[in-house]
Amino acid sequence: MKIALIGYGKMGKEIEKIALERGHEIVSRIDVSSSDSFDDESFKSAEVAIEFTRPEAAFNNYQKCFENNVPVVSGTTGWLDKYPIVEKACKEDGKTFFYASNFSLGVNIFFEINKQLAKLMNKVKEYDVSMEEVHHTQKLDEPSGTAITLAEGIIENLERKNSWTLEEPKQDEINIKAIREGQVPGIHTIKYESPVDEIIIHHSAKSRQGFALGAVLAAEFTKGKKGLLSMKDLLNF
Repeated sequence: MKIALIGYGKMGKEIEKIALERGHEIVSRIDVSSSDSFDDESFKSAEVAIEFTRPEAAFNNYQKCFENNVPVVSGTTGWLDKYPIVEKACKEDGKTFFYASNFSLGVNIFFEINKQLAKLMNKVKEYDVSMEEVHHTQKLDEPSGTAITLAEGIIENLERKNSWTLEEPKQDEINIKAIREGQVPGIHTIKYESPVDEIIIHHSAKSRQGFALGAVLAAEFTKGKKGLLSMKDLLNF
């Protein structure tokens, strides 16, 4: 499969390594420091573009891909205020977009465990829920997209919570503690606490490799498809 990489930092290089190991061809690398561009024939020949950049650049990158009819797989977070525009392009103009706040297979299993636990805790009002996420200091958005996805999974299934906050929470809010330190790939912890005990679920990434593998698997899945796609589709949840 011919793959274009949009963003050629640490994640882009890890994605490239795994893609090549799986027999794919990298036909274009677009980055702030590269000479490749969206107008090059090499980019236009791509069967899928994998995009990991910055929140302020992501939406424009999607638009460029759509203009060239190149399907997009993106893991950039912090841009979702423009999601309705991307959704419209897929539903009305036949574009293809695969988005995940986290491409780790383990994290996506964790998302489902989180939802099921919230359902179980819905009628057990003695427990309050809180979250903590830890990422490297280069992480720009706070909280992370993964943390927001986890919070939304709780809100959908726990009637006593309606929103999340980074501040001191109200009774119907989930407090998210966002920590930025060192080179941590990503740690997410959800805690349900009562006066007598606590229940904790926890996911810790050991490296970027898991995210990169998931992105390449998503690209393989996306080839030849149309519309909006997600890890739920890939994993058949």
